[in-house]
Amino acid sequence: MATSQLHEDFSREEHVEGGTDRGFGLVFAGFFTILAALSWWRGHTNWHYTLPIAAVFLVIALTVPRILAPLNRLWLKIGLLLFKVVNPIVMGLLFFVTITPIGLVMRATGKDFLRLRLDKNAKSYWIERTPPGPPPQSMKNQF
Repeated sequence: MATSQLHEDFSREEHVEGGTDRGFGLVFAGFFTILAALSWWRGHTNWHYTLPIAAVFLVIALTVPRILAPLNRLWLKIGLLLFKVVNPIVMGLLFFVTITPIGLVMRATGKDFLRLRLDKNAKSYWIERTPPGPPPQSMKNQF
């Protein structure tokens, strides 16, 4: 079936906007500051390298953030690539680790919550409500 015959548009071409260059610089300054603090706290010497990097990101972000634009675009592209790879994997794992076992257990125990089994002896599949639902007159102007 051609997509022109459908009433829905299944294309997912969404335009993703990245964060501001200043925000990118501040986030990376904070990240490298945290790395430096952890390195110093654990007694390592890596903080001598990460603290100046944090300072450089901070100064650039506060003074001339447009210098960080290429790094910001690269970071956005890396994030989109990770999204396209990781999202289907995580959703598949979530389905096969949670939903499938629950369905198998429900099927093994004979549960049919949606009442999908065919009953050849049933006159109707209508479920009578007790007490009955709202009166039909209350459904005149639903929208």
